[in-house]
Amino acid sequence: MFKHAQLESVKAWLVNPAHAALPLHARIQRAIRQLILDGALGVGKPLPASRALAQSLGVSRDTVEAAYSQLHAEGFIERRVGSGSFVSERAQRLPRRGAAQRPGSQREPLRLSLRGAAMFQGGGVRDFLASRPFAPGVPETRSFPLQTWERLERQVLKAYGTQALAHSHPQGMEPLRRAIADYVNLERGARATPECVLVLTSSQQAMTLCANVLLDTGDRICIEDPVYHGARKAFDAAGLACVPIPLDADGMRVEHLRDAAQPAKAVFLTPSHQFPTGATLALDRRLAVIEWARQHQTWIIEDDYDSEFHYAGKPTACVQGLDAHDRTLYIGTFTKSLFPGLRIGYMVLPPQLVAPMTVARTLLDGHSAPIPQLTLARFIEGGHFGAHVRAMRGVYAERLDVLVRLVRKHLADFVEPRVPVGGMQMPCVFIRDIPEREAIDTARRAGIDLLGLTALHASNEHASKEQRAGFLMGFAAYTPTELEVAVKKLADVLRALAR
Repeated sequence: MFKHAQLESVKAWLVNPAHAALPLHARIQRAIRQLILDGALGVGKPLPASRALAQSLGVSRDTVEAAYSQLHAEGFIERRVGSGSFVSERAQRLPRRGAAQRPGSQREPLRLSLRGAAMFQGGGVRDFLASRPFAPGVPETRSFPLQTWERLERQVLKAYGTQALAHSHPQGMEPLRRAIADYVNLERGARATPECVLVLTSSQQAMTLCANVLLDTGDRICIEDPVYHGARKAFDAAGLACVPIPLDADGMRVEHLRDAAQPAKAVFLTPSHQFPTGATLALDRRLAVIEWARQHQTWIIEDDYDSEFHYAGKPTACVQGLDAHDRTLYIGTFTKSLFPGLRIGYMVLPPQLVAPMTVARTLLDGHSAPIPQLTLARFIEGGHFGAHVRAMRGVYAERLDVLVRLVRKHLADFVEPRVPVGGMQMPCVFIRDIPEREAIDTARRAGIDLLGLTALHASNEHASKEQRAGFLMGFAAYTPTELEVAVKKLADVLRALAR
């Protein structure tokens, strides 16, 4: 017979709400199997007779017999006519989970590839899952027109029926590619056709594709300094040699591209709204980058991550629209302009790259879900996307003004804001000797999410008084009241660290 503890373990499986979807015989079978895996029932140990166990558990004998039959079929127990059921000798070869997971037990060292170790040590790209002030890049979702989206999704299901449940083409659904091309041509001054649009799950996926399809391990890629951390980590993970190029008020100092003794194979830019400084790449520098790429047959990777939200004057046209030589890959995303859960980004590609990029994409995730693609296409074509962006542009501009006033009122002794002309976050640099890492960690424990500036620099030699330690403060997803509460809380954190 079972010991008391073993019987209680089986009973616990029967009453556990997590196992409610399993039939009774499956719960009993898995409970006994777990006892064997944990070593609580050793090889050759007898199991209770089916009738006796049924009485102890308050179930039918047939239920226990079904459990025993499954254990026998899987090789965990042996059944001997006239003798009963016993833990199989084959169970002796099973690893003992309980012993391996005890505190202090020895585990085999983790063995990863060099690439895998680099990705793991780099920490990946941390999304701010909970919308807490001041998480950067998080849009306002509470006012998203859900009813409109739901109506359009119903239209898609009615129009496409079960076709919408199948795989989509890896390049993306044609209606969405057409809508994206029309949008970027009109709003961003791009030169796009539906045939050159590749629909992806995110801009991060786009940067990973660029790193692995366009360049080989060890190849040089020029990056802005400071730079978007997601891009830097994608390039590092691919084994590329990142060459930091300094910035000034007009964006990347492109003369450093021409001065390099060994030309890079690509350059990564956020020209419309540099991350994290907010600078806009001047027109003469855009043209210079395009000419540099033409001369050296290199690639321009343009990340236009939040260009929809420009608050002073008109947004500058994208580099891709100025490039007559087809050397620019344009990356966009709807994660920030609509909502993070949508998981739709895209690239506008030079024609010669469409086929190789599409094939490479199939090795990552195959395709994007058809229903959200088709719904988004209707959302754009019906004018809802443009209306939503215009509404959010006004909301975000107001929230930026509120944040600037609050920072100057409550944080003036600690930081100096760098007020951007667009985007969804504002950089602030320390004017006091406050440890950046400690400030960010302490703020996180207080319910505030900040992104530090120091780690975004690829080279200390480019750091100056204009590029000191500090943090980014996202403002788009938070009401003026929420911003005020959080700024006052952050003031308490910085005040304690500045003593």
